[in-house]
This record gives sequence, C-alpha cells and structure tokens, in this order.
Amino acid sequence: MLKICLRWLLSLVFRIKITGLDNYTNAGKRVLIVANHTSFLDPLLLGVFLPDDITFAINTQISQRWWLKPFLSLSKVFPMDPTHPLSLKDLIHHLENDTRTVIFPEGRISVTGTLMKVYDGTGMVADKTQATILPIRIEGAQYTYFSKLHKIVRLRLFPPISIHISKPTRMSVPDNLKGKERRAYCGHLLADIMSNMMFDTSHYQQPIFSSLLAARKIHGGQHIIVEDLDRTTLTYNDLITRSIAIGHELTNISSPGENVGIFLPNSYKTLLCILGLQLHGRVPAMLNYSMGAANIVSACLTAKVNIIITSRRFIELGHLQEEAKQLEKHGSLIFLEDLAKNITTTNKLLAKLKSATTNLWYNPNLIDPNSPAVVLFTSGSEGTPKGVVLSHTNVVGNLKQLEACISFNSRDIVLNFLPMFHSFGFTVGTILPIISGMRTFFYPTPLHFSVIPEIAYETEATIMFGTNTFFAAYAKKAHPYDFYNLRYVVAGAEKLQENTRQLWADKFGIRILEGYGATETSPITSVNTPMYHKTGTVGRFLPGMNYKLEPIQGINDGGQLHVSGPNIMLGYILANNPGTLVPSESIYGKGWHDTGDIVHVDTQGFISIRGRSKRFAKIGGEMVSLVSVEQLAINTWPDAHHAVVSIPDAKKGEQIILLTTQKNATINDLMAANNGVSNLGIPKKILITEAIPVLVTGKTNYPGVTELVTSLMTSKKNNTSN
Repeated sequence: MLKICLRWLLSLVFRIKITGLDNYTNAGKRVLIVANHTSFLDPLLLGVFLPDDITFAINTQISQRWWLKPFLSLSKVFPMDPTHPLSLKDLIHHLENDTRTVIFPEGRISVTGTLMKVYDGTGMVADKTQATILPIRIEGAQYTYFSKLHKIVRLRLFPPISIHISKPTRMSVPDNLKGKERRAYCGHLLADIMSNMMFDTSHYQQPIFSSLLAARKIHGGQHIIVEDLDRTTLTYNDLITRSIAIGHELTNISSPGENVGIFLPNSYKTLLCILGLQLHGRVPAMLNYSMGAANIVSACLTAKVNIIITSRRFIELGHLQEEAKQLEKHGSLIFLEDLAKNITTTNKLLAKLKSATTNLWYNPNLIDPNSPAVVLFTSGSEGTPKGVVLSHTNVVGNLKQLEACISFNSRDIVLNFLPMFHSFGFTVGTILPIISGMRTFFYPTPLHFSVIPEIAYETEATIMFGTNTFFAAYAKKAHPYDFYNLRYVVAGAEKLQENTRQLWADKFGIRILEGYGATETSPITSVNTPMYHKTGTVGRFLPGMNYKLEPIQGINDGGQLHVSGPNIMLGYILANNPGTLVPSESIYGKGWHDTGDIVHVDTQGFISIRGRSKRFAKIGGEMVSLVSVEQLAINTWPDAHHAVVSIPDAKKGEQIILLTTQKNATINDLMAANNGVSNLGIPKKILITEAIPVLVTGKTNYPGVTELVTSLMTSKKNNTSN
C-alpha cells in the first residue's frame, strides 16, 4: 500500500516518465541492474517504479542511516562494502540465484551531474556471474534539492524526472585475460556500457534551436551565456530574442533550405545569424575568410551560395576589400549594419514576446533533425576544399557524445578563439557552450599569441579548445599564472607534440587532453578524458561510434580507419557537381566515413595515429610514414617547425623531402640524433626555409609545402646548371 501511495505522489509532483519497460521484462530472471546515481531519491525511485521485488546492493554505512530505513523497507537490501573483497564475493554468490539486484557502480552520488568513476568491482561481479546487465538512467533528479549539485546547476523543487531502461546486455571478456588485467578490462566495459546508456538517452535527435530552448529551461533565462570582444553579454533570453528578430529579417531575403553564406568573425552577432537562419530552416554556409578570394568564391559556387551575410566593419578591419569585391560579383552581400536598421521597435517587442512564449508557437517538428544544419568547408590541407554538410543530429549528437565522457557545468567559461568556419570552432567552441549552459567568450583570431593568455586570465576561462601549434605559441608567451583557472585544455586537428605537452605540464601544471576527428565527423571521433587517458594516443572512441580497420599492404600494426555513428556527416558537396549532396559512404556501406588515416587500436580501445594514407611514401616497395619522418625532425630540433612531403623519384618511386626552419640542418645531424633508424625513414634532402606554410587553423598546409619544395628544388637545380 505504501508503495502504491508513493508511486502516486512521486508521479504527481515529479511527473515521472518511464521508458523501456519491455527491456526490463526481456532481461530475464538473473539481472544486475546498473544505474547512474544523481540524488538521494534514486533508490526510492527505482524501488517504487520498477516492477517486482528488487534488491539493492548498498554501502553498509549508507544502509544504516535512520532516515533511509523506511524507504529501504520497500525493497530487499544487500549491505556491502565496495572496498572489501569479501563483500564482492558475497554479492557474486547472491547473483548466482534468480534475482534482480540494483547497484550504483559509481559508489556515490554524482557531484558533477554526469557519470563519475565507475568501480571495476561491479564489472568483475558481472563477469563472474554472467548475469544479464540492465542499464538504467535516472534523468532530472540531479536538479532537485536531493542532489549534491548545489551552486553547480539551478536546483528547483519539482523538476520532471525520467527513468530510461536500456536494452539488456552481457559482458564478454577474452579468455586470455586474468587477474588485475581482467578486472580492469571489465571495469572499462562497464564504463562503456554506462557511457553508451547516457548518450543513447540524451535526446540528441532534435534541431539545434530546440537544444538551445531546452538549455534555457534547465539553466534559467537570466543565465549569462555569451560574451565577445565588444564586452557585450547575452543571457539565454537575450540570445533567443535576438536570434528570433534577426531570423525574421533573414527570412525576407532567403528561401527555406537555401545555403546562406556567413562571412563574419567570431562574435555574438555571427552566432545570432547562425541561429536565426536555422530557426527558419535556412542553412548557414561558413565561409573561410582566410582562404583568399578565389577559394572563397569557389566555395560559394560549390554550395550554390547566392546570399552572403557580412559586415562593413569586419571587411574594413580585416582588410578584406578584395574578397568582398569578388564575392559581390557572384552573389548579394547583406551587411549586418543594414539588417540592424531594418529591425524596428515593433519587431523587437514581437521577438521578445515570442521568446517568452516559445511553448505556444515554436514547433520543433517543422525542422527535420536529419536535415542540413550547416555547411563547412574542408581546410584543404590535403587537397581541394569540399563542402561538408552536417545535420542537426550530427552536431547535437556529437556534443552529447562528448558530454557522456567529460563533465561540463554552468560555472565553466569557454574561451573560443577558433574561427566558426572551422568544425572544431563551430561545434565544440560555439554550439557546445550554449546547449550546455557554459559561458563562452568569443575572440576573433587564434593568432594573437600574447593577447590570448591575458584574455584567459581576465575572463577566468576554465576550458580551451585548440591545436598544438596555438598551444605551443601561447605557452611560450604566457605568464605561469595566466591559465590558473583552466580545468580542460583539449587539443585536436593536428598531432600534439611531446614538447608542447611537457611545457604545459611543467609551466602551468595542466595536462592537455588530445583528441581526434575531422569535419566529416562533426568533428570529434575520439578524445582522452580525465578518467581514461593514455599519453601518446588520441583517446578512445566516443559512445555510439563503430569502427573498422581496412587492411593496408605494408602496414602490420594498424589499418585505414572507417567510422560510423550519429555524428557522421550527411555527405559532401563537390565542385564538379555544385549544390548536390553526395551521401557519406565507404567500402563498408552507406553512413560510413573513410577517414583516410592509418591507426592502431589497442586492447583498451585507445587509438594511436600512424599517419594519413596519403601521407605514406612507397620507397623500394616499403611503406614509410611521412609523419614518423616529421617526428624524427621534431626530436632532433624541437624548437623549429618541420614538414615532410614526398615527390616522384625515377629510381625508387618516391623520395622524401624535409622542409624545416632549422638553420644549418643536415641529414648527418638527423641520423646522429636518431640512432638506429632505417635509411628508408631518412629524408633524401633537407630544404631550409624561413616559415612553413600553415592554414589559419594552425594545421600545416601540405599542398603549399609541396609547392614550396618544388619551387626551391627547381631554383636549386637552375642555380646548379648555371
């Protein structure tokens, strides 16, 4: 009777929603239920709303608290000490019988709002008993006053609570693993099961604007979310109101589904244009203003962009008059200054009213989550840039994958200096903060190496996303205290060099988390996290991703990586077929993406990049990684910049050329510093230059390097002939 009354009361005040009850039924009779631990309400919620009699494996000290005993009397209790081996043995014996037993593998209530450390012991219990594992996510209880997130999230009296029951699964462990190694493996497996559970139930299949509205509901309309160099700050209410206002103006000059060019720097105004377009089913096409006029025009022609939103002030300050002149020949330039004049007081009041009543007029179903949300253009570091089309599901899904691995909260401040036309800057630096409740500070360029550390200090930034090139430059300029407040520094887009990693550790006491991805994967594929980190790797695959390694002749310890998952792009738009979407596909079928990278995946799931398939040279029938040759140069001259390319060779097929800024660099010095390296891995020639060609994102511009190498060798040959 008490259980029935509690179910009625909890359903009334918390609007409890349960999904996946069929999974509970199909799990069988001997089940280990693993649940995330969000609040003191969790045992009560599971005890009241799960069918049948269930048993709770609860810490002995907690089970003896007087105020919990009335609630624990609703179910059976198995007191245990998770740190004591005998308790785990008793639990294993208990699960050898038919039982549905609940355990919270984190061992404590979350103080981050997301998954915390998952104890290996629970994984070992599942392995020893071969009980069916039934993952359950409790969502919403972290916002009640029964949680431990005071001053971290906005708590309220009666937030809605959901109980998601995922599909049952079993643990499969290789027979050759024994002892501590097997226990650790089981812990990893269980952590993966729970991370996948968190992602699968994260409501990622929705428009970006819907995610923004959901974030406002969680964090409050007055929560400050955006700031830029003009020192303009926007709350959630401000951001949504202004997006509605500018979106209304943009609908008058564009059509549903149309690709609209964005030719603007990092600022809150750029974000407003993006959200305003997406709200009405238009697709922002992010133009890379550093590519030069010819490439920018080419991008517009490829994506059939006829309208470009820009700013007179930006064009003037960025000295982009020539680019603007060329763009004007191929499309209409719409200036923000003119748009602002068109927004009347009446329009502003109407937008404010709409912002306050989104539940009355906004219909998320009008925008298909799987429709295009943005067009980004590949950097061209390996060839001609292409248009990459990402859907709303791609972008939101990728961010929910990341949130399942790393905890973010409303007290975090993101310093975003990566341009929005770069996938890292768009998805992670721009959209992640606004749908996760983090304040973001937009800085217009990553190239101000002395200024950015000062901005990080001034804004009290806790999170920075960037590349090895930028982090190395900032570290050299920064005061040891500039980054005192940083919690996470995440590097991607290029290999994180050991000297950069060590410099940050020694000077700032910060461990850089290296990740890996591509524009085509929205962009994150894998990342090292505070809990699962392995130096020299790019981390483990994000939840919800699958991978296959295509065998490559001459590569024995890896293969060419193909990936699939909710974050894989819709497809490409190519210059030879403007405006037409070519769906993502690889040799493994539709929905797969061939990364072109040669990787090794170890038994723990950590990924090591061996190099790009295009960045291997075949010399005398042997495959030689150009990345490994670059690493030899970095080891020898760590303070210089290096790039390695291959060019045709009449005798051996290809020859390796090292381009470096190290003065007086010689092959003999390189060989002496890397004793024992095969001659095949030594460059045929070393060319010295003042600077290595790079893109605005910090990545090496290899087509530019090849052109420079060809030019230098031709010049050298001509001088020799004369």
